[in-house]
Amino acid sequence: MSLGDEHGHGDSARADDELYAGGGQTRTRLPERSTDPYGGARRGPRSSSRSLITVVAVVVLLVAAIAFANRGGGGSSSADSGGHGNDPKASATAPTGKRPVTTKTSGIPSGFGHDEQGVQSAAANYAVTLGSTGMFKKDSRHAIVDLLYTPQAAARLQGPMDQAYSPGFLDKMGLNADGEAPAGKTFVSRVVPVGTTVQQYSADSAKVAVWYVGLIGMSGETSTDPVTSSWKTWTFDLRWTRDDWKIVSDAQQNGPAPVPGDDKAATSDEIRKAIEEYGGFTYAR
Repeated sequence: MSLGDEHGHGDSARADDELYAGGGQTRTRLPERSTDPYGGARRGPRSSSRSLITVVAVVVLLVAAIAFANRGGGGSSSADSGGHGNDPKASATAPTGKRPVTTKTSGIPSGFGHDEQGVQSAAANYAVTLGSTGMFKKDSRHAIVDLLYTPQAAARLQGPMDQAYSPGFLDKMGLNADGEAPAGKTFVSRVVPVGTTVQQYSADSAKVAVWYVGLIGMSGETSTDPVTSSWKTWTFDLRWTRDDWKIVSDAQQNGPAPVPGDDKAATSDEIRKAIEEYGGFTYAR
């Protein structure tokens, strides 16, 4: 079950080159690997011709020399010129030196800047809050919705959210009717933003997408719902209201998800300790 679904919000064949090792008249063909998850097209075998290798080496050196000359040209460094043409564009998620907000309202970051960086920071922090365990408890959920959404949106969403976080749903998550985990178990629900992008922006409104990895499940020796991860994109429509950014509407969609690695799954106790020992962040561009 995905993190977004539980919150009631809307919404890999690499063909390696055939490798040859040759000396004199003997040629050994190594076995092919399986296909690549990213869908690369098969390429033909490479020639072992010494002349071809020489040509390639010359081309590589030439390209490197040109690149070095261009880099040093103009008598100015990247700091003076504002970056090279291959640097990330302004819309890419990259650190800008802005500090995270220091003000909080009911423990939630608030008072974001009235600019594109501020709205990205707001969206990232709002995703974290809406993906937290506080959303599974009625009182804290109501406070979160009232704080993060516009008054009109909050009034419209409170009822449907109460229905979404019904006692039956909470029971399926291993929680009691008050959203509490059983003794000896730790309920995990976290959103960890990976990046943000501004899709639309004006002084009064903005549309920001947050790419994130979510963690959800129950940590405990007898848990039948272990903590799992999912990748999603959360898109927020926000409006400048009451000297801060507020959510008008939001929607989620699956992915983009990377190919899973070979990481060994942690034990339930290791997950519990990690959740207790590692706190979250206040995000800023």
